[in-house]
Amino acid sequence: MNNILRPYQLLQLTKAFSLELLREPGVLFWGILFPVLMALGLGFAFTKKPVTLRKVAVIETASHADSSVKSLPFHKWLEINSIKEAGKKPVDYSWKAEFKDNQLGDYIFLFYRMEWDEAVVMLKRGTVSLMVDDSGGKTEYHFDPLNSEAHLTYMKLAALAGDDSASVAGVRPQSSVRPMTVPGTRYIDFLLPGLITMGVMMSCMWGISYGIIEKRSKKLLRRMVATPLKKSHLLMALITVRIVMNFIEAIILLLFAMLVFDVKIQGSIMSLIALYFAGNVAFSGIAVFVSSHTSNTEVGNGLINVVVMPMMVLSGIFFSYQNFPDWSLPVIRNLPLTIMTDGVRSIFNEGAGFNEIFLPAAILLVTGTLFFAAGLRIFKWH
Repeated sequence: MNNILRPYQLLQLTKAFSLELLREPGVLFWGILFPVLMALGLGFAFTKKPVTLRKVAVIETASHADSSVKSLPFHKWLEINSIKEAGKKPVDYSWKAEFKDNQLGDYIFLFYRMEWDEAVVMLKRGTVSLMVDDSGGKTEYHFDPLNSEAHLTYMKLAALAGDDSASVAGVRPQSSVRPMTVPGTRYIDFLLPGLITMGVMMSCMWGISYGIIEKRSKKLLRRMVATPLKKSHLLMALITVRIVMNFIEAIILLLFAMLVFDVKIQGSIMSLIALYFAGNVAFSGIAVFVSSHTSNTEVGNGLINVVVMPMMVLSGIFFSYQNFPDWSLPVIRNLPLTIMTDGVRSIFNEGAGFNEIFLPAAILLVTGTLFFAAGLRIFKWH
């Protein structure tokens, strides 16, 4: 009679599978170490910090063009809490104020005095979350009420400044909220360009990279070696199909956003097409390079994730990358996805044209070409 459980056989199978894994150190790295590294990085990025930073634009007008703290509507609070920057290195903000709260956490407010048009651009980019204007004799807070961060900034700032927007005993309120109606200031206007560019990255990396690795693992590429097919033709055909599909997907997403959310493209349509094509070239080249050598789908999965995940988190898709530490911003701004996203977002929300997107498009084209050439050089069929 056969035993239902054979411990010796089970032990040998377990040993064999363990040795099989040990022969693939890449599998151990991507399956064990890489998730730990990602958890460490995301933990630093998203763990609640002891200090919450809020950036506010203060509208500068002819009658309020001085840099005196007293020109602010909440000058009494700011005069007490303002941190002196004399003798320190130059800073790009006008005032810095810190509020200590042992229960809810400390707050630091950075105030930037600027003109209205400049403040609107900063608001669109996510650099500031709220605008304060007191040129009309009454303090007005301008922000998107659907933006939770801006709403919290307003509530905290108004509370600290002693403002009360509600009428009490018939007394006229000293401040008011002005919801932003300028095109491009809503969260959906910020989010949509990021979704479009992230779709390009995901489509190229998974559609091209994983497709090549899977074909190699299934010995399909080995069969093609016997044919007069050139590897450059194979790769270019895969890239062409993927770019056409990406354009179709982007058009569908854009039409949906226009119909449902009334999203508008304020810049040049031709500039958007050129930049979008350059981004496709960049990520297609990166995809070819990533998939040029390995035939193990698990290793390929890890290689793709090491490209996709950091940029998806860092490049300002769902929230502004201005929230990250200042020392990391130069690196983040030079990531391919950040370059493409900033360019597309400037066309959508700031009315950018060919002059503004020429350099980002050129960088993306060069990036894609270099990675494609490198991937083609080391590409193996099996």
